[in-house]
Amino acid sequence: MKYISTRGQAPALTFEDAMLTGLARDGGLYVPETIPTLSADQIAGMAGKSYEDVAFTVMRPFVGDVFTDTEFKEIIARAYAGFGHATRAPLVQLDQGHFLLELFHGPTLAFKDFAMQLIGQLFQTALGRRGERVTIVGATSGDTGSAAIEAFRGLDNVDVFILYPHGRISEVQRRQMTTPTESNVHALAMDGDFDDCQARLKDMFNDFEFRDGVRLAGVNSINWARVLAQVVYYFTSAVSVGAPHRKVSFTVPTGNFGDIFAGYIAKQMGLPIDRLVVATNQNDILHRCLGGQGYHKGETTPSISPSMDIQVSSNFERALFDAYGRDGGAVAQLMDELKAGGFDVSQGAMQVLQDHYDSGRASEDETSATITSTLKTTGELLCPHSAIGVKVAMDQNLGEVPMITLATAHPAKFPDAVEAASGIRPPLPPRMADLYDRDERVTRIANDLDALKSHIKGHIRP
Repeated sequence: MKYISTRGQAPALTFEDAMLTGLARDGGLYVPETIPTLSADQIAGMAGKSYEDVAFTVMRPFVGDVFTDTEFKEIIARAYAGFGHATRAPLVQLDQGHFLLELFHGPTLAFKDFAMQLIGQLFQTALGRRGERVTIVGATSGDTGSAAIEAFRGLDNVDVFILYPHGRISEVQRRQMTTPTESNVHALAMDGDFDDCQARLKDMFNDFEFRDGVRLAGVNSINWARVLAQVVYYFTSAVSVGAPHRKVSFTVPTGNFGDIFAGYIAKQMGLPIDRLVVATNQNDILHRCLGGQGYHKGETTPSISPSMDIQVSSNFERALFDAYGRDGGAVAQLMDELKAGGFDVSQGAMQVLQDHYDSGRASEDETSATITSTLKTTGELLCPHSAIGVKVAMDQNLGEVPMITLATAHPAKFPDAVEAASGIRPPLPPRMADLYDRDERVTRIANDLDALKSHIKGHIRP
């Protein structure tokens, strides 16, 4: 299994090299050269299996011969051992034909744990075997950073630096990044918004002298292994409601497009997905683009769903790559246009995108109202991001095909917004009960590439 860049100018890599590299040297994102498929019998055979067993079946074809079967099974087992629910990703029925997939039972209470815990184990195994060290730099709109720090803290061969937009994430999200005491993890509160953080991250990857000098690696959703890990719960949940014998649809609250692109990969692998619905907040660039208005950046407006306050959705590049017939040159041109503010999607490519993705948006008031009404009718308390997914799903005229909405975070990660909507301040799980009492360790830093590079170089362990 080889991996190629969405911009067509970087060498093809193995799974391990693509994972450790993160962003391709031509600025593109790695995708599999071909998508392996599973038969209907293989998918049906997932019924009743553990999450870990399904994860092995789904991900194994993408890994190639990098890990032995025994190694890979052990990596998966370690990755999910710390989750707080025996089924890892349980389904809750909200209404006739509408289900909620709870993805917040991991160590940091967000769906990012499914990928990050796995990547931590993959990195540890691969780097240990190679006798190498890396410096991981990530940008986060809230959840990726805490999941990365949790996954990599205390590891001998990894230093981790996470950039987050100062003042634009929830207190719980911030404290999950700033309270770990291990010396190899660093939280950097950067001036600006998430798109600024993401832009500086890409700048560092494109500075090859710096990149090679610190052995830079990335675990943002630009990393293919992140997307791959998220493919698994599409299979487990779909099989639970009748796949492959019936079609299933999904609604996904998303800002960076990685989580819903994982659903697209599941569909390409043979999972009978009817519709993939993108749910956005008021920062609705994806909804506008899929509606035919082009991809044109605006101002990012802070919201009660901060993890979706994004204008530049990195993983959308992977979707564009397939929509443009895997033409790396076309994608590279679009990304150049994006630097200048945005681009229009060709008619043919737009048709491909609309064949695979639907979309909807929820306003701030609609998000709060959905938290209120869902609690009243089902007893389920939603975080704002999950509420956006539920609202958009309910707008889809649910029919005979079951709809699964992804619940991406625990409500306790956003207690102020949830309390304002429901009157209930959701408590943290017992293992995190003292989070607000722990000392914080954070560095405030300017939106300046040289300052970032200098700080990182000065804090890498010898």
